[in-house]
Amino acid sequence: MRVLHLLRPVYSYLPEVKEPNKRAISFKEKLMWTGVCLLIYLVCSQVPLFGILSNEKADPFYWARMILASNRGTLMELGITPLVTSGMILQVLVGANIIEVDQSVEEDRELYAAAQKFIGLVWSLGQAIVSVYTGMYGNPADLGLPICALLVLQLFLAGLLVMLIDELLSKGYGLGSGITLFISTNICENILWKAFSPTTINLGRGTEFEGAIISLIYLLATRTDKTRALREAFYRDNLPNVTNLLATVLIFLIVIYFQGFRVDVRIQSTRGYSPPMTYPIKLFYTSNMPIIFHSALVTNVYLFSQILYNQFPENFLVRMFGVWRNHPGSSQLFAVGGLAYYMSPPRTLADIASDPVHTIIYIAFVLGTCALFSSIWVSFSGQSARDVAAQFRAQSITIKGHSNNVEGFLNRFIPIAAAFGGLCIGALSIFADFTGAIGSGTGILLAVSSIFQYYELFVKEQREKGVSLQSLME
Repeated sequence: MRVLHLLRPVYSYLPEVKEPNKRAISFKEKLMWTGVCLLIYLVCSQVPLFGILSNEKADPFYWARMILASNRGTLMELGITPLVTSGMILQVLVGANIIEVDQSVEEDRELYAAAQKFIGLVWSLGQAIVSVYTGMYGNPADLGLPICALLVLQLFLAGLLVMLIDELLSKGYGLGSGITLFISTNICENILWKAFSPTTINLGRGTEFEGAIISLIYLLATRTDKTRALREAFYRDNLPNVTNLLATVLIFLIVIYFQGFRVDVRIQSTRGYSPPMTYPIKLFYTSNMPIIFHSALVTNVYLFSQILYNQFPENFLVRMFGVWRNHPGSSQLFAVGGLAYYMSPPRTLADIASDPVHTIIYIAFVLGTCALFSSIWVSFSGQSARDVAAQFRAQSITIKGHSNNVEGFLNRFIPIAAAFGGLCIGALSIFADFTGAIGSGTGILLAVSSIFQYYELFVKEQREKGVSLQSLME
């Protein structure tokens, strides 16, 4: 009797998307389902929660709205938080040997997926209750019990919908996964908005356009002193500027460049003659999963730290967890002390210079968690040396010159690629944050890696079918 077996009684009651009935899903059909899922997400991101009285309190998800594909006050309030958090919790439990999972056993795989869904649903319900109870949508006493219950129900059902969409795409009906689709869409939308937003804002310097490109054009067209106009457009504070936009483009190019770093392992079929083949082991071996789990960890710490601080601001243990303050002219809370402060990035170069200890701890935290999550994720995603060697044996494939020790040969590369790749992802995220890139370093990394994943899926589809893009779409 193992811990996973405790889920057998509830397994049949959990909603599930059935796998395709032994038929190949065409590229056109996958594209259609991906578009439908994206449309559902975009609609839910704009539909407000029914029953909200007030939405003016500090946003506990402010730091990670874009990364967690959430939108405040809408059905997508929680975004992919329950889905990612449940995966992270299971990683910790398996890593601590509290739960034993054999990915080669079908029942274990099914129960593991059921456990992730069950934890995600419980987390959705718990987070919804906490959000309503702490007054994110108005004083619970003013809302009344029926409206509070309705808000909780809306958030819970939206969390369930996100899980089912992710399962639908992951089981082969669409391209990639729901996590990848929602994150990349949200991040690209945010970057484009910050670059071309026509919204006007007054921060004490007169009316300004929010979008960096729109602001540049406006300043050059209306100011007689072009040098001063350029200086303001490139270096203005508290709003997106052209320097931020150029930093974003630079990070995009760097990440695309690193995507090409890989070791090609020469493989061959044992069934007879076959053309030369290679198995790529990439630097970003676990893709964007390390930074997703890192973001989920930080977001949950911020959330509960703010809740505790609002309720018990003078408690010593609560203050060790995080001290929060409003910045002038903003209702948003920022960590100024405690654990949450050292988990958050320095906001400006002046902050880096004034508190180097904070900067060093933050860098060590990001690098360490990304490398750790990357190393752990390899074991659960079927990408470890043992899993890949088993796949090779099932397909009658061996590594050229190392047919007697396939797993040992792969172990020379895969663990290093996982850990070092996670380290590089963390380093790129820090670099982007320090250069002021739009959307944060984490967001840019997720967007680029997600888009690159879609590109690779398309190229793979082309190679397998041996047809052109035009014929695929016809």
